[in-house]
Amino acid sequence: MKMTTFTRKPLADCVPELVATARGDKPATLVITGGKLVNVCSGEILEGMSVGVQGGRIAYVGKDVTHMIGEGTQVIDANGKYIAPGLLDGHCHIESTQLTVTEFSRAVLPLGTTGGFFDAHEIANVFGLKGIQLMLDEMRGTPLAAYMQVASCVPAAGAEFETTGASIGPEEVAEAFTWGPDVIALGEVMNFPGVVYGDEKMLGEIQATLRAGRFVDGHFTWPSSDWRLPVYAAAGVTGDHECVTAGDVIERVRLGMYAKMRRGSAWHDVAKTITAHTEHGIDTRRMMLVTDDRSSESLRDEGHMNFVLRDAIAQGVKPITAIQMATINTAERFGLARDIGSITPGSFADIILLDGNLADINVVLTIAAGVVVAENGVMTAELAKFTYPEEVLASVHLPQRPTSEDFIIAAPIEAGELTTRVIKVRENHVETIERMVSIPVVAGQLDVNAVEGLCKIAVLERHKGTGNKSVAVVEGIGFEEPAAIAMTVAHDSHNVLVIGNDDELMAKAANAVADAQGGVCMITSSGETLFPLAIAGLMSTEPFEIAAAKSAAISKALYDAGCTLNYAFMTLSLLALAVIPTLRITDKGLVRISPEGIQLVPLFV
Repeated sequence: MKMTTFTRKPLADCVPELVATARGDKPATLVITGGKLVNVCSGEILEGMSVGVQGGRIAYVGKDVTHMIGEGTQVIDANGKYIAPGLLDGHCHIESTQLTVTEFSRAVLPLGTTGGFFDAHEIANVFGLKGIQLMLDEMRGTPLAAYMQVASCVPAAGAEFETTGASIGPEEVAEAFTWGPDVIALGEVMNFPGVVYGDEKMLGEIQATLRAGRFVDGHFTWPSSDWRLPVYAAAGVTGDHECVTAGDVIERVRLGMYAKMRRGSAWHDVAKTITAHTEHGIDTRRMMLVTDDRSSESLRDEGHMNFVLRDAIAQGVKPITAIQMATINTAERFGLARDIGSITPGSFADIILLDGNLADINVVLTIAAGVVVAENGVMTAELAKFTYPEEVLASVHLPQRPTSEDFIIAAPIEAGELTTRVIKVRENHVETIERMVSIPVVAGQLDVNAVEGLCKIAVLERHKGTGNKSVAVVEGIGFEEPAAIAMTVAHDSHNVLVIGNDDELMAKAANAVADAQGGVCMITSSGETLFPLAIAGLMSTEPFEIAAAKSAAISKALYDAGCTLNYAFMTLSLLALAVIPTLRITDKGLVRISPEGIQLVPLFV
């Protein structure tokens, strides 16, 4: 394949040539003829339509484009297929796919995703603004209409609750918005209690964003009926993806916010949230479909936004309405409807052809910035490789090698039983349940294995060599044999997270990911499965296909050990995320989030 370059010029710079092309005085670079246009502006399917493209933008939409065809014009006969706007992901963490931006592009372009709004708060928690800048630089070399959001919560819950590799505040946010117009918004403001109760840092970041004329994304996990949701909205937060019920969607839309309905690998929220429209009749113009987090494995096996659309359609949403929620609605939310989200004159030529039944979202051709980049599920354009600096490939700093003794839970009594806080995992949900369980104490140590269904869970600080460590108890993992998993993908501080029922194996797994400078390691008596993630401890240096296979190998190893959670790794990686209800673990201990706020709580009650 020939290396391809992609041009996305501002509309103002393209007006003369677009008008000349539409008039017929300048040949189009590409035309699509004879298709059924999915018009997301009017909500119609228009038969026998054609599209003319000049460079990276659409010059003409109408029945006949023959006056634009010249000797060098690439002509694509749609042959009755649907011509639709490229799909947009309105909230996505690329790092969660375990892929670089380039490999993510290779994975999703054949599936019809031509752009998105990416919150790089994973790499920001490791490398701060430098990490965001690196991913932005890589984005700009891909075909995607890619827009960056500045991480708002680094750390997510505050330095008193966790240790991260960097810190971002109002000054850093203001600086990031000087990098270019494609730095579009403040990423999800997870410290919503801080916003509601006037935290100076959080309000300062929001003010810096608004002064730059950008947008603020939310993350509000208190109940939608809570009186503090309007307080949160008053700060300028106009979009939120933490919707898990129809009520969550309805209340946000009523407040003028965009409600983002999520279908990640392990977060299956669309089925319930979409009923705000299908059962309660809420207007969909402020409703969006997003992925949030999808692994490389699920990209390979299920898809990306095409999969999310199918899920919504399966719940009773009209196909064109579902497409609007992943195109024009998303573009309007970020003030970019002039450039993306529809097939209209002047817009970027981000176009997909769909074959068969529209409800199937069967993408057979993808055009990005006026260039055919994928056909029949295969990339036809070669993308330039991006190189990360050495320091980004060496980000795991443990002061000493973990041993089995690091995972002992010392008890305040020599023998007997102690009521212990336990993190209970919920399949296909981001939230956990706080349980109180009576666990035996033997020789001054908590005997976690004495209670069926329990494992130990630990976090080792890996950014600054502090030696911080906490060990607690988790339920719902399902290990049926001695097993342990360690990972540096541990949202959002991304310290070393270790889960297991055998202290020796927990130590071995932790050392394996440290030696690999990041990744995931699953160990049982049968052997070891390692998925290296050397880029900030989050992303693979391998091509998409290899990364997806290694991700699947981790899933299989978890399943073989008895952990049958759907896309288990994705669920486990959130157990250190201190801003999601109800009980989490960080390097500083157990963190509980409740209607009263965020607080550190003791292991023993």
